[in-house]
Amino acid sequence: MDKKSIIGIAVVALLFLGFAYFSSKEQQKFQQQKAIYDAYMDSVARASRPVATPDSLAFGDVLADPADADSIAAAAYQRQVETLGASLAAARDAEAEEFTVENEVIAVRFSTRGGQVKGVTLKDYTKYAPRGERNQPIELMDPATARFALSFYVKNGLRNIPVNTMEYVFTAEPVATLDDGARQVVMRLPIAAESALEYRYLIYDTKSPERDYLVDFDVRLVNMAREMANQTQILIDWSNTSYQNEKGFQNENMYTTLAYRFPGERSIEELGMSEESKSKEVSSQVNWVAFKQQFFSSVFIAPENVTYANMRFDTAAPESELLKNFSAQMAVPYTPQTEGYDFAFYFGPNKYSILKKVEFPAGGDIHLERLVPLGWGIFGWVNRWCVIPVFDFLRNYISSFGIIILILVILVKLVISPLTYKSYVSMAKMRLIKPQVDELNKKYPKPEDAMKRQQATMELYKKAGINPMGGCIPMLIQLPILIAMFRFFPASIELREQPFLWADDLSSYDSVLNLPFSIPFYGDHVSLFALLMAVSLFGYSWFSYQQTASSQPQMAGMKFMMVYLMPIMMLFWFNSYSSGLCYYYLLSNLFTIAQTLVIRRMVDDEKIHAIMQANAARKSKGKKSKFQQRYEELLRQQEAQQRAKRK
Repeated sequence: MDKKSIIGIAVVALLFLGFAYFSSKEQQKFQQQKAIYDAYMDSVARASRPVATPDSLAFGDVLADPADADSIAAAAYQRQVETLGASLAAARDAEAEEFTVENEVIAVRFSTRGGQVKGVTLKDYTKYAPRGERNQPIELMDPATARFALSFYVKNGLRNIPVNTMEYVFTAEPVATLDDGARQVVMRLPIAAESALEYRYLIYDTKSPERDYLVDFDVRLVNMAREMANQTQILIDWSNTSYQNEKGFQNENMYTTLAYRFPGERSIEELGMSEESKSKEVSSQVNWVAFKQQFFSSVFIAPENVTYANMRFDTAAPESELLKNFSAQMAVPYTPQTEGYDFAFYFGPNKYSILKKVEFPAGGDIHLERLVPLGWGIFGWVNRWCVIPVFDFLRNYISSFGIIILILVILVKLVISPLTYKSYVSMAKMRLIKPQVDELNKKYPKPEDAMKRQQATMELYKKAGINPMGGCIPMLIQLPILIAMFRFFPASIELREQPFLWADDLSSYDSVLNLPFSIPFYGDHVSLFALLMAVSLFGYSWFSYQQTASSQPQMAGMKFMMVYLMPIMMLFWFNSYSSGLCYYYLLSNLFTIAQTLVIRRMVDDEKIHAIMQANAARKSKGKKSKFQQRYEELLRQQEAQQRAKRK
């Protein structure tokens, strides 16, 4: 062994011995601190343990000396005073109280434990009960899990003491009614002799839902600068568990998530759908965070933004009567000059007309209406600028939402009826010209003649004045409307609790038969509107196939998918969806069939054939357009390239 190896081993040995000595010292120090902490906790436990009375003593029990218990409790409390200060120590041991403040639309339940909102009741809405009863108002959160806490550090000599407001009891002042009718709730947490953390809640009763569902929440740091330790932020911990309020757990869970908005953005972000857990940490500023259910939301609004947000939800078991456990950890900046923060809560329905008008307490649009999932792009535009205005207008004159949906279908069909007429004429032309197309297929049967066959077919279509895509245009126009309705009906709170025919709630499925078992992808019930919608889709698909198969041979291969598979898939998919949506699709299919039958009686095939012949005669004499010349030249080039490849 050389000299370098010996030196290396010696250095390693010294390092190991040094680490072992240091670890033993640290372990000894830890054990001493743990012994002190255990003794302290034991004294607190013994001080809080009820003293047994002679009547309750069993054989072998020893009667505790009340004087010893009092002295132990006094010693434990003195240690708290030394650690936290007299004000916080008193607040830690105080008895919490709860009280409720109401306006016309909500009842807000407060707790002095943490100075927080413990529960919110929505007076105008009721929850669905398993037996179909609706006699309980909506509760936005489970009081047992509701939590809102601020965390920061205060100075105590040379030490920094962490303060979590949930561990302390605030002192509540009597609820005051201000000049504008708002009711003010003030709760204070004393930190020192002249320093306190103060919460001010304002609940309005203006008879304007966009204002009355909004609860102002101001946090004031009263003479706190001298008590606060050196720190750059104050942490916010907000969490609660939502109840299941709708008929179907799976459907409601699909629309229940955690949403948030970045400052200056018109759109919002969501954690998305999950049947288990989902979380996301955002390191940039966030304007508001919403615990969003299908039809109701609890929103924490920070006009000056939070600096980051760590958000998560966990899904409850379907039979627990709960839905999701939400949590959001956020932070706001702090400097010694900070005097407070102006926050707000929105506790209310996901109603577009209300959310659209909600603003910051100091003014400014925050786009809460984006909590209503109307779809992206053109689908959202159709809902915002067409469907919702028409829907709201009809509601002013018609009380039955089933009739409103019927009128909506009629209006949509009337708007696109010119395109439907052109589509039928285009399919009629294709049907009449099919014998000539068959002759071209016989003339060019070889695969290498595909270009010639296509060129001749396009020339034939052009002479007859046929647009091959003419039959698809109405469907392309209807598609955004159908998808917009798919997003609108399940998200429309206006349909909630609205009955029609056998459906007791158009926002949920209509169950006419509850099955003793559950069918995968279908469910444990039979929705009659979904069943009728599937039957009407089968009828429409069959009717459409009969119209197009004779003129378009390629449709024969799609018969199974169009006529049979699609209705079955829609039945399974929509069985647990909104009955209002199934009702709309049912009417849409029936009106489309009726509209086509009417047009069929109006259109004369012989007249169309005469027009086609006149068009062909006129265009055969005319010159070819530049576009037609370029298109034919392109076909010739492609055909030449294919011949070269075959050689």
